[in-house]
Amino acid sequence: MDRSQEEIVAEMQQVAEQMRLDDIEENPDIINDFFVCDACGGYKCLAGSIQYNEYRLCNDCVLLIETGFELGKIKDIEQFIKGMEDKRLEAECEFIKQNEKGLIN
Repeated sequence: MDRSQEEIVAEMQQVAEQMRLDDIEENPDIINDFFVCDACGGYKCLAGSIQYNEYRLCNDCVLLIETGFELGKIKDIEQFIKGMEDKRLEAECEFIKQNEKGLIN
């Protein structure tokens, strides 16, 4: 029997959350390790992140891309990265605004 979109999304949410929890269980200090996600541009925790070719994706983006793969809506990492360009630009602009506020105040 084919799974519905809702079932696929729910399953992918569970998988992504379990990956994050497994990383924390394996190395509790990982909750203090952060990086800039190559997809969304956010400053995110390393727990649950995955390296796709040369791109490191945060757990939230792992959920998005894996769900997209499972639903057949994303064919490869490059398509996903290109599709996330606006989100990355928003994150960069927000970082610049916050940085400027810190310098001014």
